[in-house]
Amino acid sequence: MSVKKVDVLLVGAGVMSATLGKLLAQLDPSLKILMVERLSKVASESSHGLNNAGTGHAGYCELNYTPQLADGSIKIERALEINAAFEVSLQFWSYLVDQGLLPASEKFINPVCHQSFVQGEADVAYLRKRYQALHKHHLFEEMEYSEDPAVLREWMPMVMAQRDPRQKVAATQVKHGTDVDFGFLTRKLVKALQKLPNFELKLSHTIVSMKQHEDGRWHVRVKDNHTDTVRTVNAGFVFLGAGGGALPLLQKSGIPESKGYGGFPVSGQWLICKDAKIVQQHATKVYGKAAVGAPPMSVPHLDARIIDGEPSLLFGPFASITTKFLKEGSVLDLFASLKSGNLMPMLAVARDNLDLMRYLVGEAFKSHKDRVLALREFYPEAHASDWELASAGQRVQIIKDCDEKGGKLEFGTEIVTARDGTLASLLGASPGASTSVQAMIEVIERCFKSSMRSVEWKRKMKEMIPSYGESLDENVALLHEVRKRTLSTLKLERDA
Repeated sequence: MSVKKVDVLLVGAGVMSATLGKLLAQLDPSLKILMVERLSKVASESSHGLNNAGTGHAGYCELNYTPQLADGSIKIERALEINAAFEVSLQFWSYLVDQGLLPASEKFINPVCHQSFVQGEADVAYLRKRYQALHKHHLFEEMEYSEDPAVLREWMPMVMAQRDPRQKVAATQVKHGTDVDFGFLTRKLVKALQKLPNFELKLSHTIVSMKQHEDGRWHVRVKDNHTDTVRTVNAGFVFLGAGGGALPLLQKSGIPESKGYGGFPVSGQWLICKDAKIVQQHATKVYGKAAVGAPPMSVPHLDARIIDGEPSLLFGPFASITTKFLKEGSVLDLFASLKSGNLMPMLAVARDNLDLMRYLVGEAFKSHKDRVLALREFYPEAHASDWELASAGQRVQIIKDCDEKGGKLEFGTEIVTARDGTLASLLGASPGASTSVQAMIEVIERCFKSSMRSVEWKRKMKEMIPSYGESLDENVALLHEVRKRTLSTLKLERDA
Protein backbone atom coordinates (compact mmCIF):
# COMPACT_ATOMS: atom_id res chain seq x y z
CA MET A 1 0.00 0.00 0.00
CA SER A 2 1.43 3.39 -1.04
CA VAL A 3 2.06 6.05 1.61
CA LYS A 4 1.99 9.79 1.00
CA LYS A 5 3.78 11.97 3.55
CA VAL A 6 2.56 15.52 4.17
CA ASP A 7 2.92 18.19 6.82
CA VAL A 8 -0.77 19.12 6.88
CA LEU A 9 -3.88 17.12 5.97
CA LEU A 10 -7.05 19.18 5.55
CA VAL A 11 -10.23 17.08 5.58
CA GLY A 12 -13.11 18.82 3.83
CA ALA A 13 -12.97 21.39 1.03
CA GLY A 14 -15.07 24.08 2.70
CA VAL A 15 -14.30 27.60 3.82
CA MET A 16 -12.65 26.50 7.09
CA SER A 17 -10.11 24.16 5.49
CA ALA A 18 -9.51 26.60 2.64
CA THR A 19 -8.88 29.45 5.09
CA LEU A 20 -6.55 27.39 7.27
CA GLY A 21 -4.67 26.17 4.20
CA LYS A 22 -4.21 29.69 2.88
CA LEU A 23 -3.07 31.04 6.25
CA LEU A 24 -0.51 28.25 6.69
CA ALA A 25 0.72 28.55 3.10
CA GLN A 26 1.35 32.26 3.65
CA LEU A 27 3.08 31.66 6.97
CA ASP A 28 5.31 28.87 5.62
CA PRO A 29 5.26 28.18 1.85
CA SER A 30 7.41 25.07 2.36
CA LEU A 31 4.61 23.17 4.16
CA LYS A 32 3.29 20.22 2.17
CA ILE A 33 -0.49 20.43 2.33
CA LEU A 34 -3.05 17.87 1.14
CA MET A 35 -6.79 18.66 1.04
CA VAL A 36 -9.21 15.72 0.83
CA GLU A 37 -12.91 16.13 -0.06
CA ARG A 38 -15.57 13.39 -0.09
CA LEU A 39 -17.65 15.08 -2.81
CA SER A 40 -16.70 15.79 -6.41
CA LYS A 41 -16.61 19.59 -6.04
CA VAL A 42 -15.19 22.19 -3.66
CA ALA A 43 -17.63 24.02 -1.35
CA SER A 44 -20.57 21.71 -2.03
CA GLU A 45 -21.88 21.38 1.53
CA SER A 46 -22.07 24.06 4.26
CA SER A 47 -20.03 26.59 2.27
CA HIS A 48 -22.29 26.45 -0.80
CA GLY A 49 -24.18 29.70 -1.41
CA LEU A 50 -27.64 28.27 -0.75
CA ASN A 51 -26.51 26.20 2.22
CA ASN A 52 -25.70 29.19 4.44
CA ALA A 53 -27.22 32.58 5.22
CA GLY A 54 -24.67 34.51 3.15
CA THR A 55 -24.70 37.14 5.88
CA GLY A 56 -21.38 38.54 6.94
CA HIS A 57 -22.28 37.83 10.56
CA ALA A 58 -21.17 40.83 12.58
CA GLY A 59 -23.88 40.98 15.23
CA TYR A 60 -25.50 44.00 13.59
CA CYS A 61 -28.88 42.45 12.86
CA GLU A 62 -28.89 38.99 14.49
CA LEU A 63 -31.03 39.38 17.59
CA ASN A 64 -30.18 35.92 18.95
CA TYR A 65 -26.66 37.19 19.74
CA THR A 66 -28.09 39.77 22.20
CA PRO A 67 -30.50 37.98 24.57
CA GLN A 68 -32.53 39.85 27.15
CA LEU A 69 -31.73 38.77 30.70
CA ALA A 70 -34.18 38.19 33.54
CA ASP A 71 -33.50 41.68 34.93
CA GLY A 72 -34.43 43.26 31.58
CA SER A 73 -30.88 44.15 30.55
CA ILE A 74 -29.40 43.17 27.19
CA LYS A 75 -26.35 40.89 27.08
CA ILE A 76 -24.11 42.21 24.27
CA GLU A 77 -20.80 40.39 24.83
CA ARG A 78 -21.48 37.75 22.17
CA ALA A 79 -22.31 40.41 19.57
CA LEU A 80 -19.08 42.29 20.38
CA GLU A 81 -17.07 39.09 20.06
CA ILE A 82 -18.61 38.17 16.70
CA ASN A 83 -18.24 41.69 15.34
CA ALA A 84 -14.53 41.81 16.21
CA ALA A 85 -14.04 38.33 14.70
CA PHE A 86 -15.69 39.34 11.43
CA GLU A 87 -13.38 42.36 11.24
CA VAL A 88 -10.48 39.85 11.32
CA SER A 89 -11.99 38.04 8.32
CA LEU A 90 -12.34 41.33 6.46
CA GLN A 91 -8.67 42.16 7.13
CA PHE A 92 -7.46 38.82 5.75
CA TRP A 93 -9.67 39.04 2.67
CA SER A 94 -8.44 42.60 2.10
CA TYR A 95 -4.85 41.39 2.27
CA LEU A 96 -5.53 38.62 -0.25
CA VAL A 97 -7.27 41.04 -2.63
CA ASP A 98 -4.33 43.46 -2.33
CA GLN A 99 -1.90 40.64 -3.11
CA GLY A 100 -3.91 39.47 -6.12
CA LEU A 101 -4.62 36.15 -4.38
CA LEU A 102 -8.38 36.73 -4.54
CA PRO A 103 -10.34 38.25 -7.43
CA ALA A 104 -12.05 41.64 -7.30
CA SER A 105 -13.97 41.85 -4.03
CA GLU A 106 -17.40 42.37 -5.62
CA LYS A 107 -17.15 38.80 -6.90
CA PHE A 108 -17.56 37.44 -3.36
CA ILE A 109 -18.59 40.27 -1.00
CA ASN A 110 -20.96 43.19 -1.45
CA PRO A 111 -22.30 45.98 0.77
CA VAL A 112 -25.82 45.27 2.02
CA CYS A 113 -27.52 47.12 4.89
CA HIS A 114 -28.01 44.90 7.94
CA GLN A 115 -31.37 45.63 9.52
CA SER A 116 -33.38 44.28 12.45
CA PHE A 117 -37.16 44.59 12.38
CA VAL A 118 -39.64 43.89 15.18
CA GLN A 119 -43.36 44.28 15.80
CA GLY A 120 -45.40 44.75 18.98
CA GLU A 121 -44.82 46.67 22.21
CA ALA A 122 -42.63 44.06 23.92
CA ASP A 123 -40.27 43.49 20.99
CA VAL A 124 -40.03 47.21 20.25
CA ALA A 125 -39.01 47.80 23.87
CA TYR A 126 -36.40 45.03 23.50
CA LEU A 127 -34.96 46.47 20.28
CA ARG A 128 -34.78 49.94 21.81
CA LYS A 129 -32.80 48.58 24.78
CA ARG A 130 -30.58 46.57 22.44
CA TYR A 131 -29.78 49.67 20.40
CA GLN A 132 -29.01 51.70 23.51
CA ALA A 133 -26.65 48.99 24.77
CA LEU A 134 -24.82 48.48 21.46
CA HIS A 135 -24.72 51.98 20.01
CA LYS A 136 -22.55 53.37 22.80
CA HIS A 137 -19.81 50.83 21.94
CA HIS A 138 -17.40 51.90 19.19
CA LEU A 139 -17.90 48.64 17.26
CA PHE A 140 -21.57 49.57 16.79
CA GLU A 141 -21.40 53.36 16.81
CA GLU A 142 -22.81 53.63 13.27
CA MET A 143 -26.01 51.74 14.13
CA GLU A 144 -29.24 53.71 13.55
CA TYR A 145 -32.60 53.20 15.26
CA SER A 146 -36.14 54.33 14.48
CA GLU A 147 -39.75 53.68 15.46
CA ASP A 148 -41.04 56.13 12.85
CA PRO A 149 -43.01 54.30 10.11
CA ALA A 150 -42.03 57.01 7.60
CA VAL A 151 -38.31 56.39 8.26
CA LEU A 152 -38.78 52.64 8.12
CA ARG A 153 -40.53 52.96 4.75
CA GLU A 154 -37.33 54.57 3.46
CA TRP A 155 -35.13 51.89 5.01
CA MET A 156 -37.20 48.85 4.00
CA PRO A 157 -40.04 49.75 1.60
CA MET A 158 -41.01 46.13 0.84
CA VAL A 159 -41.34 45.30 4.54
CA MET A 160 -43.44 48.39 5.28
CA ALA A 161 -45.71 48.28 2.22
CA GLN A 162 -49.42 47.83 3.03
CA ARG A 163 -48.67 47.49 6.74
CA ASP A 164 -51.28 48.60 9.29
CA PRO A 165 -50.20 52.15 10.34
CA ARG A 166 -51.40 51.44 13.88
CA GLN A 167 -48.98 48.57 14.31
CA LYS A 168 -46.09 49.27 16.68
CA VAL A 169 -42.82 48.65 14.80
CA ALA A 170 -39.12 49.46 15.16
CA ALA A 171 -35.90 48.80 13.29
CA THR A 172 -32.15 49.28 13.43
CA GLN A 173 -29.69 49.35 10.58
CA VAL A 174 -25.97 49.42 9.88
CA LYS A 175 -25.12 50.52 6.36
CA HIS A 176 -21.77 48.75 6.04
CA GLY A 177 -23.23 45.28 6.48
CA THR A 178 -22.27 42.65 3.91
CA ASP A 179 -23.52 39.80 1.76
CA VAL A 180 -20.86 37.12 1.24
CA ASP A 181 -20.89 34.31 -1.32
CA PHE A 182 -18.89 31.84 0.77
CA GLY A 183 -19.09 29.23 -1.96
CA PHE A 184 -17.34 31.49 -4.48
CA LEU A 185 -14.85 32.65 -1.85
CA THR A 186 -13.96 29.06 -0.94
CA ARG A 187 -13.48 28.01 -4.54
CA LYS A 188 -11.14 30.95 -5.17
CA LEU A 189 -9.14 30.25 -2.00
CA VAL A 190 -8.66 26.65 -3.10
CA LYS A 191 -7.82 27.73 -6.65
CA ALA A 192 -5.11 30.02 -5.26
CA LEU A 193 -3.75 27.13 -3.18
CA GLN A 194 -3.66 24.88 -6.24
CA LYS A 195 -1.17 27.21 -7.86
CA LEU A 196 1.35 26.40 -5.12
CA PRO A 197 3.87 23.59 -5.67
CA ASN A 198 3.36 22.09 -2.20
CA PHE A 199 -0.44 21.86 -2.29
CA GLU A 200 -2.59 19.01 -3.60
CA LEU A 201 -6.39 18.60 -3.77
CA LYS A 202 -8.05 15.19 -3.84
CA LEU A 203 -11.77 15.26 -4.65
CA SER A 204 -14.08 12.24 -4.34
CA HIS A 205 -11.93 10.78 -1.57
CA THR A 206 -13.28 9.45 1.74
CA ILE A 207 -11.53 8.99 5.10
CA VAL A 208 -11.66 5.31 6.05
CA SER A 209 -9.71 5.30 9.31
CA MET A 210 -7.29 7.36 11.40
CA LYS A 211 -4.58 6.22 13.80
CA GLN A 212 -1.81 8.09 15.57
CA HIS A 213 1.54 6.33 15.69
CA GLU A 214 4.17 6.49 18.41
CA ASP A 215 6.09 9.22 16.60
CA GLY A 216 3.00 11.45 16.93
CA ARG A 217 2.19 11.43 13.24
CA TRP A 218 -1.21 10.39 11.92
CA HIS A 219 -1.70 7.54 9.48
CA VAL A 220 -4.96 8.24 7.68
CA ARG A 221 -6.41 5.70 5.25
CA VAL A 222 -8.11 7.47 2.34
CA LYS A 223 -10.29 5.78 -0.29
CA ASP A 224 -10.69 6.96 -3.89
CA ASN A 225 -14.47 6.84 -4.38
CA HIS A 226 -14.12 6.10 -8.09
CA THR A 227 -11.68 3.20 -7.94
CA ASP A 228 -12.07 2.04 -4.30
CA THR A 229 -8.27 2.24 -4.04
CA VAL A 230 -7.14 2.89 -0.47
CA ARG A 231 -4.01 4.92 0.21
CA THR A 232 -2.35 5.91 3.47
CA VAL A 233 -1.52 9.54 4.20
CA ASN A 234 1.19 10.13 6.82
CA ALA A 235 0.44 13.58 8.24
CA GLY A 236 2.10 15.65 10.92
CA PHE A 237 -1.09 17.64 11.51
CA VAL A 238 -4.73 16.86 10.66
CA PHE A 239 -7.58 19.36 10.52
CA LEU A 240 -11.14 18.06 10.41
CA GLY A 241 -13.09 20.85 8.72
CA ALA A 242 -15.86 18.75 7.28
CA GLY A 243 -18.90 20.66 8.57
CA GLY A 244 -21.48 18.23 9.90
CA GLY A 245 -19.11 15.39 9.05
CA ALA A 246 -16.47 16.63 11.48
CA LEU A 247 -17.96 14.88 14.53
CA PRO A 248 -17.84 11.32 13.07
CA LEU A 249 -14.28 11.98 11.91
CA LEU A 250 -13.30 13.28 15.33
CA GLN A 251 -14.73 10.09 16.82
CA LYS A 252 -12.63 8.05 14.35
CA SER A 253 -9.51 9.78 15.67
CA GLY A 254 -10.10 8.36 19.16
CA ILE A 255 -8.39 11.28 20.89
CA PRO A 256 -9.45 11.66 24.56
CA GLU A 257 -10.64 15.21 23.86
CA SER A 258 -13.39 13.83 21.58
CA LYS A 259 -15.12 11.97 24.40
CA GLY A 260 -18.54 13.22 25.47
CA TYR A 261 -19.29 15.17 22.30
CA GLY A 262 -22.49 14.47 20.41
CA GLY A 263 -24.35 16.15 17.60
CA PHE A 264 -27.90 17.39 17.09
CA PRO A 265 -28.60 17.70 13.34
CA VAL A 266 -30.99 20.34 12.01
CA SER A 267 -31.93 20.86 8.37
CA GLY A 268 -33.40 23.93 6.77
CA GLN A 269 -35.23 25.29 3.74
CA TRP A 270 -35.56 28.68 2.07
CA LEU A 271 -38.35 30.36 0.23
CA ILE A 272 -36.58 31.83 -2.77
CA CYS A 273 -37.70 34.37 -5.37
CA LYS A 274 -35.83 35.01 -8.61
CA ASP A 275 -38.40 37.29 -10.25
CA ALA A 276 -36.26 40.30 -11.18
CA LYS A 277 -39.11 42.77 -10.61
CA ILE A 278 -39.56 41.60 -7.02
CA VAL A 279 -35.85 41.11 -6.29
CA GLN A 280 -35.12 44.71 -7.31
CA GLN A 281 -37.55 46.02 -4.70
CA HIS A 282 -35.50 44.79 -1.74
CA ALA A 283 -31.79 45.51 -1.28
CA THR A 284 -31.15 44.78 2.41
CA LYS A 285 -30.95 41.96 4.96
CA VAL A 286 -33.81 42.19 7.45
CA TYR A 287 -33.62 39.93 10.50
CA GLY A 288 -36.46 39.38 12.95
CA LYS A 289 -36.83 37.52 16.23
CA ALA A 290 -36.78 33.74 16.30
CA ALA A 291 -39.82 31.84 17.54
CA VAL A 292 -39.61 30.60 21.12
CA GLY A 293 -37.62 27.36 21.14
CA ALA A 294 -36.22 27.82 17.64
CA PRO A 295 -32.53 27.11 16.94
CA PRO A 296 -30.39 30.11 15.85
CA MET A 297 -30.16 28.88 12.25
CA SER A 298 -33.92 29.44 11.91
CA VAL A 299 -33.96 33.13 12.83
CA PRO A 300 -36.30 34.53 10.13
CA HIS A 301 -34.78 36.96 7.68
CA LEU A 302 -35.61 38.48 4.31
CA ASP A 303 -32.36 38.59 2.40
CA ALA A 304 -31.05 40.30 -0.68
CA ARG A 305 -28.45 37.82 -1.96
CA ILE A 306 -25.94 37.52 -4.77
CA ILE A 307 -25.11 33.86 -5.39
CA ASP A 308 -22.74 32.96 -8.23
CA GLY A 309 -23.27 36.48 -9.57
CA GLU A 310 -27.07 36.18 -9.71
CA PRO A 311 -29.25 38.49 -7.54
CA SER A 312 -32.01 36.70 -5.66
CA LEU A 313 -34.27 37.13 -2.68
CA LEU A 314 -34.50 34.57 0.11
CA PHE A 315 -36.71 34.19 3.16
CA GLY A 316 -36.30 31.74 6.01
CA PRO A 317 -34.76 29.46 6.83
CA PHE A 318 -37.43 27.04 8.00
CA ALA A 319 -35.79 24.48 10.28
CA SER A 320 -36.70 20.82 10.26
CA ILE A 321 -35.72 17.66 12.07
CA THR A 322 -33.31 15.26 10.38
CA THR A 323 -30.91 12.42 11.18
CA LYS A 324 -28.41 13.38 8.47
CA PHE A 325 -25.24 15.25 9.40
CA LEU A 326 -24.70 16.43 5.80
CA LYS A 327 -26.97 17.13 2.83
CA GLU A 328 -25.11 14.40 0.99
CA GLY A 329 -25.02 12.26 4.13
CA SER A 330 -26.90 9.22 5.39
CA VAL A 331 -30.08 8.96 7.47
CA LEU A 332 -27.99 6.72 9.74
CA ASP A 333 -25.51 9.52 10.61
CA LEU A 334 -27.10 10.39 13.96
CA PHE A 335 -27.37 6.78 15.09
CA ALA A 336 -23.80 5.97 13.99
CA SER A 337 -22.55 8.88 16.13
CA LEU A 338 -23.95 7.36 19.34
CA LYS A 339 -21.07 6.10 21.49
CA SER A 340 -20.74 5.02 25.08
CA GLY A 341 -19.05 8.33 25.92
CA ASN A 342 -21.82 10.56 24.53
CA LEU A 343 -24.95 8.47 25.02
CA MET A 344 -25.88 10.01 28.39
CA PRO A 345 -25.37 13.63 27.21
CA MET A 346 -27.43 12.88 24.08
CA LEU A 347 -30.28 11.38 26.12
CA ALA A 348 -30.16 14.27 28.60
CA VAL A 349 -30.44 16.83 25.79
CA ALA A 350 -33.36 14.93 24.27
CA ARG A 351 -35.08 14.96 27.68
CA ASP A 352 -34.49 18.68 28.29
CA ASN A 353 -35.34 19.95 24.79
CA LEU A 354 -38.76 18.50 24.09
CA ASP A 355 -40.05 21.96 23.11
CA LEU A 356 -37.33 22.19 20.46
CA MET A 357 -38.22 18.73 19.16
CA ARG A 358 -41.89 19.70 18.89
CA TYR A 359 -40.94 22.94 17.14
CA LEU A 360 -38.80 21.14 14.55
CA VAL A 361 -41.48 18.52 13.86
CA GLY A 362 -44.03 21.32 13.43
CA GLU A 363 -41.73 23.13 11.00
CA ALA A 364 -41.25 19.93 8.99
CA PHE A 365 -45.00 19.64 8.38
CA LYS A 366 -45.58 23.26 7.36
CA SER A 367 -47.33 23.71 4.05
CA HIS A 368 -46.30 26.19 1.37
CA LYS A 369 -49.23 28.33 2.49
CA ASP A 370 -47.95 28.31 6.09
CA ARG A 371 -44.48 29.36 4.96
CA VAL A 372 -45.86 32.19 2.84
CA LEU A 373 -47.90 33.40 5.82
CA ALA A 374 -44.62 33.63 7.80
CA LEU A 375 -43.06 35.51 4.88
CA ARG A 376 -45.93 38.04 4.95
CA GLU A 377 -44.81 39.13 8.42
CA PHE A 378 -41.84 40.64 6.56
CA TYR A 379 -43.38 41.18 3.12
CA PRO A 380 -47.14 41.77 3.44
CA GLU A 381 -47.70 41.78 -0.34
CA ALA A 382 -46.03 38.40 -0.99
CA HIS A 383 -47.77 36.01 -3.41
CA ALA A 384 -47.25 32.27 -3.02
CA SER A 385 -46.75 31.77 -6.77
CA ASP A 386 -43.63 33.98 -6.77
CA TRP A 387 -41.75 31.84 -4.25
CA GLU A 388 -40.40 28.31 -4.38
CA LEU A 389 -38.83 26.05 -1.77
CA ALA A 390 -35.07 25.35 -1.80
CA SER A 391 -32.77 23.47 0.57
CA ALA A 392 -30.85 25.54 3.11
CA GLY A 393 -28.35 22.87 4.07
CA GLN A 394 -27.65 20.91 7.23
CA ARG A 395 -26.12 21.97 10.55
CA VAL A 396 -25.02 19.82 13.48
CA GLN A 397 -25.34 21.60 16.82
CA ILE A 398 -22.94 20.63 19.60
CA ILE A 399 -23.97 18.38 22.48
CA LYS A 400 -21.53 18.33 25.41
CA ASP A 401 -21.20 16.46 28.65
CA CYS A 402 -22.48 18.62 31.51
CA ASP A 403 -22.26 17.83 35.22
CA GLU A 404 -25.42 19.72 36.17
CA LYS A 405 -27.87 18.27 33.63
CA GLY A 406 -25.89 15.42 32.15
CA GLY A 407 -25.82 17.04 28.72
CA LYS A 408 -25.96 20.50 27.17
CA LEU A 409 -27.04 21.64 23.70
CA GLU A 410 -24.96 24.53 22.36
CA PHE A 411 -25.59 26.60 19.24
CA GLY A 412 -22.17 28.12 18.68
CA THR A 413 -18.91 26.74 17.32
CA GLU A 414 -16.14 25.01 19.21
CA ILE A 415 -12.58 24.03 18.33
CA VAL A 416 -11.47 20.67 19.70
CA THR A 417 -7.72 20.01 19.66
CA ALA A 418 -5.59 17.06 20.68
CA ARG A 419 -3.35 17.75 23.66
CA ASP A 420 -0.21 17.36 21.53
CA GLY A 421 -1.53 19.76 18.88
CA THR A 422 -1.40 17.22 16.05
CA LEU A 423 -5.15 17.26 15.35
CA ALA A 424 -7.91 19.85 15.44
CA SER A 425 -11.60 19.80 14.58
CA LEU A 426 -14.26 22.48 14.28
CA LEU A 427 -17.71 21.54 15.59
CA GLY A 428 -20.97 23.45 15.55
CA ALA A 429 -22.57 26.01 13.26
CA SER A 430 -23.34 29.67 14.00
CA PRO A 431 -21.72 32.09 13.19
CA GLY A 432 -19.57 29.72 11.14
CA ALA A 433 -18.01 30.94 7.92
CA SER A 434 -18.06 34.63 8.84
CA THR A 435 -15.58 34.06 11.66
CA SER A 436 -13.52 31.46 9.78
CA VAL A 437 -10.32 33.50 9.86
CA GLN A 438 -10.42 34.09 13.63
CA ALA A 439 -11.27 30.41 14.21
CA MET A 440 -8.40 29.18 12.04
CA ILE A 441 -5.96 31.58 13.70
CA GLU A 442 -6.97 29.96 16.98
CA VAL A 443 -6.24 26.54 15.48
CA ILE A 444 -2.78 27.74 14.42
CA GLU A 445 -2.06 29.25 17.84
CA ARG A 446 -3.01 26.00 19.58
CA CYS A 447 -1.40 23.54 17.18
CA PHE A 448 1.66 25.39 15.82
CA LYS A 449 2.82 26.94 19.08
CA SER A 450 6.56 26.76 18.46
CA SER A 451 6.25 28.28 14.99
CA MET A 452 3.98 31.03 16.29
CA ARG A 453 6.70 32.05 18.72
CA SER A 454 9.01 32.84 15.81
CA VAL A 455 9.55 36.43 14.75
CA GLU A 456 8.82 35.57 11.11
CA TRP A 457 5.41 34.00 11.76
CA LYS A 458 4.39 36.88 14.04
CA ARG A 459 5.51 39.42 11.45
CA LYS A 460 3.64 37.68 8.67
CA MET A 461 0.48 37.31 10.75
CA LYS A 462 0.60 41.04 11.52
CA GLU A 463 1.05 41.80 7.83
CA MET A 464 -2.03 39.76 6.92
CA ILE A 465 -4.15 40.90 9.87
CA PRO A 466 -3.01 44.32 11.15
CA SER A 467 -5.02 43.98 14.37
CA TYR A 468 -3.41 40.63 15.26
CA GLY A 469 -2.41 40.49 18.92
CA GLU A 470 -4.57 43.50 19.82
CA SER A 471 -8.21 43.95 20.82
CA LEU A 472 -10.60 45.71 18.46
CA ASP A 473 -13.14 45.54 21.26
CA GLU A 474 -10.91 47.77 23.42
CA ASN A 475 -8.83 49.81 20.93
CA VAL A 476 -11.03 52.47 19.33
CA ALA A 477 -8.31 54.00 17.14
CA LEU A 478 -7.22 50.62 15.79
CA LEU A 479 -10.80 49.65 14.95
CA HIS A 480 -11.29 52.88 13.00
CA GLU A 481 -7.98 52.35 11.19
CA VAL A 482 -8.57 48.77 10.07
CA ARG A 483 -12.25 49.32 9.29
CA LYS A 484 -11.43 52.28 7.04
CA ARG A 485 -8.92 50.14 5.15
CA THR A 486 -11.12 47.07 4.75
CA LEU A 487 -14.22 49.03 3.72
CA SER A 488 -12.14 50.78 1.05
CA THR A 489 -10.23 47.72 -0.20
CA LEU A 490 -13.33 45.51 -0.35
CA LYS A 491 -15.46 48.35 -1.77
CA LEU A 492 -17.97 48.17 1.05
CA GLU A 493 -18.39 51.89 1.61
CA ARG A 494 -21.90 53.22 1.11
CA ASP A 495 -23.13 56.73 0.61
CA ALA A 496 -24.35 58.36 3.82
